[in-house]
Amino acid sequence: MSTQKAQKIVNDFVITFSTINGSGSATANNTLLRALFKMGIPVSGKNIFPSNIQGLPTWYSIRVSKQGYTARLAMDDIVVAMNPVTVARELKYILPNGVLFYADHIQLPEGRSDVTKYPMPVQAIVKEAAVPSELRDYISNMVYVGVLSHILGISLEDIRGSLEFHFKGKQKPIQSNFSIVEKAAKWAEQNLTKRDPYTVSPLHKTADCIMSDGNVAGALGSLYGGLQFTAWYPITPASSLSESIIEWAPVLRKDPKTGKSNVVVVQSEDELAAIGMAIGAGWAGLRSMTSTSGPGLSLMTEYLGLAYYSEVPVVIWDVQRVGPSTGLPTRTAQGDITSTYFMSHGDTQFVMLFPGSVNECFQFGWQALDIAERLQTPVMVMIDLDLGMNQWMTKKFEYPTTPMDRGKILWEEGLQKMLDKRDGDWGRYLDIDGDGIAYRTVPGNQHPQSAYFNRGTGHNEYAKYSEEPEVWERVMNRIAKKFETVKKYLPKSSISHMQDARNGIIAYGSTDPAVEEARDRLKKQGILTDYLRIRSVPFGKEVEKFISDHKKCFVVEMNRDGQMKQLLCANYPDHANHLVKTCHLDGLPLTAQWIYDQVSFEGK
Repeated sequence: MSTQKAQKIVNDFVITFSTINGSGSATANNTLLRALFKMGIPVSGKNIFPSNIQGLPTWYSIRVSKQGYTARLAMDDIVVAMNPVTVARELKYILPNGVLFYADHIQLPEGRSDVTKYPMPVQAIVKEAAVPSELRDYISNMVYVGVLSHILGISLEDIRGSLEFHFKGKQKPIQSNFSIVEKAAKWAEQNLTKRDPYTVSPLHKTADCIMSDGNVAGALGSLYGGLQFTAWYPITPASSLSESIIEWAPVLRKDPKTGKSNVVVVQSEDELAAIGMAIGAGWAGLRSMTSTSGPGLSLMTEYLGLAYYSEVPVVIWDVQRVGPSTGLPTRTAQGDITSTYFMSHGDTQFVMLFPGSVNECFQFGWQALDIAERLQTPVMVMIDLDLGMNQWMTKKFEYPTTPMDRGKILWEEGLQKMLDKRDGDWGRYLDIDGDGIAYRTVPGNQHPQSAYFNRGTGHNEYAKYSEEPEVWERVMNRIAKKFETVKKYLPKSSISHMQDARNGIIAYGSTDPAVEEARDRLKKQGILTDYLRIRSVPFGKEVEKFISDHKKCFVVEMNRDGQMKQLLCANYPDHANHLVKTCHLDGLPLTAQWIYDQVSFEGK
């Protein structure tokens, strides 16, 4: 095998696989992703797939980055084309001097003489392997795994290790897939001459990391946080969060005496039932949650108003997708910000948490349960499809070291002490400590004075029915007071400074990797930016100070209307002229290049 004279490009490129949905390509793509990760090379994987089950085009991109960058790139260095319908489109997205691997039955359009092309005899290799006809379409993707392994230098040992992980040690599917990989790699060695500069080499940069997605991390964090009940209704892209709870609860939360799981999971008939059950469980004293996406959240709004006013702790994970209407179920967005902030009717307010990484999805999984019980209110954890369903390299999760914070919950002894201290005066909605948070009892407390009537209509501090105007106003003002108290329990926004920076970037959630990479690029051009990543709402004092300290603050987000900017303007109208709407919505994760272009144009 000869090598190209041009300078090698090592561990720094993007591969996109173009296949057909339902063809089994996920196994091949994840095998390559995990093999690169096992070689110690920083990687990330992004899946762009249709909302139908089978037949339409699907794409999967792996970014290999020795610097550790994980944001999406708009153009490809390498494309693997297995779908003849879209190959012309793929060619347009290959950078000059890029590479195209393609199944040799595909007729390529003319043009792109600047692209190195490698044909692959996919059908011939699969046929030679005597694969049963009903499995050929599914296993044929392993041909490009083998060819790429040889051309790029990916370890076959790590390929096999990835297959063992994927198939959980089941030898028959491991061997049938790996045999195709070996045949394809051998064919490439004998028939292809390397003419491109791209290659990989072990880096040893992933030893303390794992690969995961945000939905799995959120499920694990919730289980480690003492989750006892979840009700859910399937919806893309949130379903895998509850499915992960189902998978891991029997392993992580098994009662040592009975051998049974101590987490109840209910698949309900719809989103209304799911949130109703979750709120009921929260009222009954269980650590409770549900997961959904924008359309489901819309159906839950009246129930959430009930939980807000009756002060029931519950956690809702909103894995956002493109809307409105049915929208684009398999595309990513941050479009539920204002609707969640102003959700339900009347004067309501909701805590919103914004994980910026898979690791924070785990962390906020247990913290959200603490905050919900401490504040006695619904807590919304806002992620999106990109963070929730795509594979990210992340630091290993850290087991929570602090005890669960169950807030102001009274059992028999605690209630009696309070009654003795207050001469028998206790009410479910009475603000005793002056922080807006009342004490609560739950079913199972056998003290004769623990019971109260829970209602969604007007009530006074003692949970008794009332329609008196002054009572309603007093109760509502007391509830509002909680949302000042809660700020000390919320994760503060993270701030990163650059010396002499006049402008700032404000972002949240899954845009964080793109922002960090864009800041590095801007710095090389002499454009210095400070960075505030919002991690929770209500906003802390650090948010207002950051805005006031900078000439311009570019509010980067994945929606059309600049929804986070709207909330910042509403909370800090005196500083609204500092805020620059910097939003983009096409259903794809933001790129560092797009952010760079916006900030470099406006931020000089």
